[in-house]
Amino acid sequence: MSLKIRYATVNDVDTILYFIKELAIYEKAEHEVLATPETIKETMFAKHSGVHGFICELDGQPIGFSVFFYNYSTWLAKPGLYLEDLYISQEHRGKGAGIALLKHLAQIAVEKGCGRFEWSCLDWNTPSREFYESLGAEPQNEWIGYRMSGDTLLQFAEKGKA
Repeated sequence: MSLKIRYATVNDVDTILYFIKELAIYEKAEHEVLATPETIKETMFAKHSGVHGFICELDGQPIGFSVFFYNYSTWLAKPGLYLEDLYISQEHRGKGAGIALLKHLAQIAVEKGCGRFEWSCLDWNTPSREFYESLGAEPQNEWIGYRMSGDTLLQFAEKGKA
């Protein structure tokens, strides 16, 4: 068994979309996926994109992926690494791939001088939460995430025009 983690390239667009859809099915939100091969290519692999990805392979076959970007902590005056998605296909869990991806990302965060390595997890996803906490990650229960999207975002942005 040989695990390999490599940077995603534009040639991985279909693989990335496949894993995005698998993750959405797992999270019971498949109907929310709007990504297409074209939109992934246009955004994730654009010249100045701030989005990065890794493909995790087992014996040369993709079994999972991660997508991340850098944010910034004003209190620390340092960048942070934010993990948007990490997914390992169900049949390949328990082989160390998730830990390997997280360690790889943690190493990048340290190399880049990041003060934080953060991600979100759905509150009902007990297996993932227990996994993260077993690695030493701490839930940030005092924070409440907020989001604007779709028509709400468009309408709010329109109201703000001078």
